[in-house]
Amino acid sequence: MDRQLEDSMEGKWIPAVSVRSGEGQEVTPDLFCLTVQIVNVVMVGRPDRWVLVDAGMPESADVILSAAIERFGQHHKPRAIILTHGHFDHVGAVVDLAETWDVPVFAHELELPYLTGQARYPEPDPTVEGGWVAKLSPLFPRDPVNLGDRVRKLPPDGQVPEMPGWRWIHTPGHTPGHVSLFREADRTLIAGDAFVTVRQDSLYKVVMQQKEISGPPRYWTTDWPSARESVKRLHALTPSRAITGHGVPVSGEELTGGLERLVREFDRIALPDYGRYVDGRKH
Repeated sequence: MDRQLEDSMEGKWIPAVSVRSGEGQEVTPDLFCLTVQIVNVVMVGRPDRWVLVDAGMPESADVILSAAIERFGQHHKPRAIILTHGHFDHVGAVVDLAETWDVPVFAHELELPYLTGQARYPEPDPTVEGGWVAKLSPLFPRDPVNLGDRVRKLPPDGQVPEMPGWRWIHTPGHTPGHVSLFREADRTLIAGDAFVTVRQDSLYKVVMQQKEISGPPRYWTTDWPSARESVKRLHALTPSRAITGHGVPVSGEELTGGLERLVREFDRIALPDYGRYVDGRKH
């Protein structure tokens, strides 16, 4: 594999921390959610076969490595890293982790330009309706990482490499190649940022991790019609539990009712009244 990777996230630590930073939660015996500052990474599997979903904030590799050793032991590295998408808070440590573990990284083919140094994401929108996180979003890194030939596209048949029983679902809107992961056997959903359980544009709610099922982060969602359809697609799966990219895991009626409300009232709950990627009209 190519060792000449480019880590655009190196040295770009972002001073954003929630009350749950560094905490982990076992959602099922083979599903562990770790909060890294303000974003979640997920460890799926058991010591002899596990996978990391998403790769946290810039400069967070040591935190993720330590948590993996505590959960699986010193000698059990993951089989792969799966990315829901390539925004800085989901790939912050991906180059360091992929090199340390010597494992492949998988993402949707539409995300590959942002993971191979070819394209930058559109600028986040500080003018969007929302709170202080939106106002600070121009400070967030948007240069692509370059994983070289370590990164591979997810297979077209919907299977997730090294995650038997799971399938990936294309859930664009937040980014063109955003994916969510679903396990039919127990209806478990890893949603990425297709929807979240904390209002990501509100600094207070992010810091305090105030639970609230909401749409994707407003300041960095560029295709709202697709985002709406993605939420409908996930709701139709009738998940029993969900881990989202931001906020705490949810399950049962809290999830069912929250998703139902989000689908029914998407324009009120999720769609901003104004902003660069919104025309101001409700669709």
